[in-house]
Formats: sequence, structure tokens, C-alpha cells
Amino acid sequence: MNNTLSFDVENIRCGGCENTIRKGLASVAEVSEVQIDRELQRITLVADEAERSTIFEKLRSMGYPEKGSVAGFQSGLAQAKSMVSCAIGKVSA
Repeated sequence: MNNTLSFDVENIRCGGCENTIRKGLASVAEVSEVQIDRELQRITLVADEAERSTIFEKLRSMGYPEKGSVAGFQSGLAQAKSMVSCAIGKVSA
């Protein structure tokens, strides 16, 4: 059963980031209606609750981890990944 799910993440900086997030989440089965609030760093979408951990993992792998879930070196790595994702999102827009 699909529900509206919200994800509070880090590192969303621009439209390129948003494009990358939308494209990445399109590869996760049954995800639709992706909305991104850059100011709040929140992603809202429609998906099955059972997909929540898969969606978080996909976001983390692209450089947009759950708020407060990474620190130190892992935080720096997530920021670097998000910068690459951002650049790709700008080019492919």
C-alpha cells in the first residue's frame, strides 16, 4: 500500500541536486510524486512504507544522507558525493 513518506536529508543545494534525486529515486520501484523542499532539506514522495530503508539507502549512496546519520569523514564523503551528483544533475537537466 502506498503512502506519503517524508525524508529529512542533508546536502540539497540546487536544482542540479533536485534533478539527481528525482532521477535516482525513479529507479526505486513504486516511488512517485517526488517533491523536494530545498530550504527544509525534505523529500516527500509516494511509496510503500516497506521501501523506506531502500529509499534512504539510495539517497545516502547519492550523497543525501538522513539528517544526523553521518559525521566526521562519512559526512565529508557524503558532501563530496552530493557535489558530484549536483554537477551531473545540472548537466543532464
